[in-house]
Amino acid sequence: MTLSIKTTRQDCLERDARDPLAPLRDQFDLPAGVIYLDGNSLGARPRAALARATDVIAREWGADLIRSWNTAGWFELPKRLGDRLAPIVGALPGEIVVTDTTSVNLFKALAAALDLQRPHAERKVIVTERSNFPTDIYMAEGLARWLDRGYQVRLIEDVTELDAAVGADTAVLMLTHVNYRTGRQLDMAAVSAMARARGAVTVWDLAHSAGAVPVELNRDGADFAVGCTYKYLNGGPGAPAFIWVPRRHQEAFAQPLSGWWGHAEPFAMAPSFAPAQGIARALCGTQPIASLALVECGLDVFAQTSMPAIRAKSLALTDLFIELVETQCAGHPLGLVTPREQAQRGSHVSFTHPHGYAVMQALIARGVIGDYREPAIMRFGFTPLYTSFTDVWDAVAILRAILDGQAYDTQAARSAVT
Repeated sequence: MTLSIKTTRQDCLERDARDPLAPLRDQFDLPAGVIYLDGNSLGARPRAALARATDVIAREWGADLIRSWNTAGWFELPKRLGDRLAPIVGALPGEIVVTDTTSVNLFKALAAALDLQRPHAERKVIVTERSNFPTDIYMAEGLARWLDRGYQVRLIEDVTELDAAVGADTAVLMLTHVNYRTGRQLDMAAVSAMARARGAVTVWDLAHSAGAVPVELNRDGADFAVGCTYKYLNGGPGAPAFIWVPRRHQEAFAQPLSGWWGHAEPFAMAPSFAPAQGIARALCGTQPIASLALVECGLDVFAQTSMPAIRAKSLALTDLFIELVETQCAGHPLGLVTPREQAQRGSHVSFTHPHGYAVMQALIARGVIGDYREPAIMRFGFTPLYTSFTDVWDAVAILRAILDGQAYDTQAARSAVT
């Protein structure tokens, strides 16, 4: 989409007035005076979450106590939430559970993928990108080391190297669908088909995809996937993640974290493990019900729209942001690292600046909240459920004022979380 450099704030106000998703913004508790462009890291709070949290703590826990495992449906919550999340990522009912953390679920998925490859002794390599989110690489390295069966992790510098990297020795291809730094989106169908043709199993990280871009896991031939609920799905800080195991892999799915919630009869209290049928075998231990319950508040909002509608607005917002930054902040040392091509772009936009951390801190101090990632990358997330076109205009105006006036402190101490 090409925008005129004469785009005005009034144009943005008019686009907001025509936006079919605009009414959904009222379902989020957004602080006054803040332009929130960090939903790619932590989603805003749905207004319904406060009442839901109060009900879980005061009534379900406080009054009904342990009876709520049955009467409030606590025991079935991971699977029920998984079924509600399934359409957002192109999964079927009974293929997702919301549980544990992304890292733990990735461990399970990698272990299961390697187990599927056990008959092929020559396949000992896990291929991934060096620019993958670090915890994904750490988990792969840790699993390979502790299994002590000759597995190794092969890091590629760019996705253009995939063709050469995935071969007869590859057991698993582990990739993030939308890169956390750059916002680059991979072609899941093409990559999965290539891996399948070469005998490799695919594991996809959807942390920056679920709720942000259309995902069709079954259609595109993925093997396993994990993701979080606290970004675009607005589940709350540290909200449980999810794991997807398609029906075709469920009978053979095996992972080493064989906790009692994944047992066929957890309350039989048997001394040995027997896996549950279906997706329940991806569960491990007792669930964090208070945080798990809040995930549903975010999913309730998604039920009122569609991923195509969300994607259309996401692309419009990111197109507008790129155009305005490059026209209104021209002359400053900003470098776009997010793909211009819509098909290759997620829902956040990243620019480099030599003093990126300092500039981002100045933005935050003025009420424009994004975040910073090394090296020198300022990230701006666009959540179509609550980000407006006027937000984009105002954020760029503030960025321009900061850059024009060099109103940022390059000597400021860094916070623990950037």
